[in-house]
Amino acid sequence: MAIHQQVIKCFFLRNQSLELFCHEKPGCDSHRTDFRLVESDTGQLQRIRLMISPFALKTPFVSGVQADGTATDSWWFIFAKGMLLVHLPGQEPVAICTRSPEQLGLQPIFSKYLGRYASADCFVADLEGEAPVLGDMEFRDLRGLFGALDDDIFCLAGRAIQIVHWHRDHRFCGKCGTAMIDRRSELARKCPNCNFISYPRLSPAVIMSIVRDDHILLARAPRFPAGMYSTLAGFVEPGETLEEAVCREVFEEVALRVDKIRYVASQPWPFPHSLMIGFTSTYKSGEISIDHKELEDARWFSLSELPVLPSKISISRLLIENFISAEAKRGV
Repeated sequence: MAIHQQVIKCFFLRNQSLELFCHEKPGCDSHRTDFRLVESDTGQLQRIRLMISPFALKTPFVSGVQADGTATDSWWFIFAKGMLLVHLPGQEPVAICTRSPEQLGLQPIFSKYLGRYASADCFVADLEGEAPVLGDMEFRDLRGLFGALDDDIFCLAGRAIQIVHWHRDHRFCGKCGTAMIDRRSELARKCPNCNFISYPRLSPAVIMSIVRDDHILLARAPRFPAGMYSTLAGFVEPGETLEEAVCREVFEEVALRVDKIRYVASQPWPFPHSLMIGFTSTYKSGEISIDHKELEDARWFSLSELPVLPSKISISRLLIENFISAEAKRGV
């Protein structure tokens, strides 16, 4: 197995298996692959190829409940009304805050340790009221920071803001109304009266491309920017598999049947607390008939007719780019 030496991340022995983590293509994070050489019953090494989401952190993050004091840096994800405090040092890249709220003269209503990223301890804090003015630092909308912040830092900020939303939305027990308290041993809140425990909310949603020969189905909702179309998506309902959710959402929104459903990747989506699970699928039958409560248009697009596409912040763009790449290869 030939692997470019500069893209090997690490390897180690675990349970008689050699695990080798690398990039499939040097310098291309969107093709991260986990190659595992696993010893079989006969003693031979078998090569297992597992895809890693392109939205996964490039550097490992270890979540925790309390800092151990060995980190050399500290990063603070400080929010006020859902906006993140960042440094704006002239023409330099936007950076996350490295000082605690107290060091800035601020009093948070909530702060918590998130975990360790490389050599940095990560914390989240939430402020009450209007965002204060702090010299060369400014509170910015998180969506607008995509591309300005480092990709990993943006993902960590997404993790942090989901915890802020959860903490704000679960101040009181949903069973008896008593004020909740934070648990020290885990990321959870507990009711001191009835012992009900609340964990951060996560809402799984499927998002899928639908391909019919050399066309892809794209749709637009009324809230989209002018001219922009995207892939279909919807929340998973209790009791159904992800594949069943794909079929149901497609039929509900555009009255089409699909098959050959294949998993592509997943993406945390902190607006406010979703996990997007991406699939590709193939058209099976039906004619487009849109649900006007959800969509204002849906149609088939060829490679040469593509409309305005969603930002690369979203997994929907990845699904569309995969279609574009496949069609470009077919045309060669």
